[in-house]
Amino acid sequence: MIDPVFDTAVTRAYGTRLPIVAGGLMWLSDASYVSACARASIIGFLTAASFPEPDALRAEIRRTREMSQGGAFGVNVSMLPKLVPGERTEEIFALIAEEGVRFVETSGRNPEPWLPMLKDAGITVLHKVPSVRFAEKAQAVGVDMVSIVGAECGGHPGLDLVGSFVNLALAERRLKIPFLIGGGVGHGGQIVAALAGGAAGVVVGTRFLVAEEIGAHPDYKRALSGARETDTMLTMSSVRNTIRTLRNETSETVARLEAENPEIGIEALLPHVAGRIGRRAYETGDVSRGMLSAGQSLGLTGEIAPLAEIVGGLEEEALAALARLRPAPARDRMQEGMIA
Repeated sequence: MIDPVFDTAVTRAYGTRLPIVAGGLMWLSDASYVSACARASIIGFLTAASFPEPDALRAEIRRTREMSQGGAFGVNVSMLPKLVPGERTEEIFALIAEEGVRFVETSGRNPEPWLPMLKDAGITVLHKVPSVRFAEKAQAVGVDMVSIVGAECGGHPGLDLVGSFVNLALAERRLKIPFLIGGGVGHGGQIVAALAGGAAGVVVGTRFLVAEEIGAHPDYKRALSGARETDTMLTMSSVRNTIRTLRNETSETVARLEAENPEIGIEALLPHVAGRIGRRAYETGDVSRGMLSAGQSLGLTGEIAPLAEIVGGLEEEALAALARLRPAPARDRMQEGMIA
């Protein structure tokens, strides 16, 4: 029996046991990882930008469905032009609908132009934003849910750099639709804190990077497993594209170049920040080069393990947190009911 605390708008929308959304991981959110999320009864999203050819994305959707054992999964569509060459966003959404995918995560810009076609296809839209002011806009245009990933998150935390705890309180005051909190989430106690603060769930990314099902070199995972919460840094604010990554030779170089010339521009940074450089780390395990997205929850990342085991650990931690909150008689009654 699942604790009724975990029965939220997120678990009801996706049909999952736990209110956890696995963050989309560029080049890594493939069928192996996303189907592992489904089997663990959380939800993950294939990153459409990782499969730039429509036939490849279609094949990966079908492979994910076969491997998911009936569990829920979705597709992330980052609507940034650089990730959707030639403005193929509508084509990608049409493909997703044709394949019968029921869940989409959008990010990058306002999804309003595509909401009618997604709604007509019966697709639930979760829109990811870096702060509450963008969540309010997404709510106004009609998305079903929002995920708010704060300053602690790996990847792109936006320019506001508001922390997750503040985002949580602001969202509870300002939003009427269900919302999730992400950024630095890597412990089950944080799930309980988010739910208590009004969230319907959490977004977890960095904590899952050491899952066995992640298609990256073991040395890459071992490097993350041994890292601490202080081993990330923010760069690229000079080009209004702030990114939090693992501290390494590349991120230190980029930070130095930006400090020396605040007007440096993206063209001068591209030889260091191009995605193909970071992608090699996943293939070789050499984490010294490339912009390798990682959040401050590195300090909570344990050993390499199957995803289901990591999710099980988060659930155990969440239940322990709940036990600390409940008076002993209520706790005992709850435990008896769950055993029965």
